[in-house]
Amino acid sequence: SADNVQINATPVFGLTQSLSGAGAVDVVSAITEVTTTGANALTLADGVEGQLKFIIHVTDGGSSVITPTNFNDSTITLTNVGDSVICLFTNSKWYVVAKEGATLA
Repeated sequence: SADNVQINATPVFGLTQSLSGAGAVDVVSAITEVTTTGANALTLADGVEGQLKFIIHVTDGGSSVITPTNFNDSTITLTNVGDSVICLFTNSKWYVVAKEGATLA
């Protein structure tokens, strides 16, 4: 659609992944909205150099623990509605550049 922008194979701004329960946070859309259905384990594959990824906890049924393939820390935990992170993929790993309520371990 004309509202979506993709530059150099980075995620498409304008696309949002709705993820319910356990599973993979995609690296195709810029935003992932997480709905938890209990204690959910999520994964995040490597992105492309310079990629930004926004992950937001929108419906609370428990906590999400996100384990990126390559990460500056170990995990990201989203516990409450509104918990969120902005991640940057650079130097072959994800870095959290901003967070609201999320816990890094």
